[in-house]
Amino acid sequence: MRTRTILSLALAAGLGACAAPGAVVPTVSRPVVPYTSAGLERVIGQDAAGLVRLFGQPDADIREGAARKLQFAGPICVLDAYLYPKENEGPRVTYLDAREPDGSTIDRASCVAALTRREGGK
Repeated sequence: MRTRTILSLALAAGLGACAAPGAVVPTVSRPVVPYTSAGLERVIGQDAAGLVRLFGQPDADIREGAARKLQFAGPICVLDAYLYPKENEGPRVTYLDAREPDGSTIDRASCVAALTRREGGK
């Protein structure tokens, strides 16, 4: 039985030596959430007033030149709505980003649905 243990240890050590020096062991990461516009129809193209009607007052309102970012936060997620002017119109939502409060990725449509359901908007 002792011989079997010694052979097992020798085999394990030999196999460990086969790994390339400096080899990187892949880490497990969160799945990538695809960016689609499905479920975002009621948000894309909205102006700031439309977003306030949908989500309540924003938690942050950041302006940079003609661009504007409105941020809405809830217990499930944080949604960033980016508004840019179009030709002769005022700024409208052209892009959305969403994340969980800890920074993890979340589907944008799920975040929109969660924020829309919060009581009284805010």
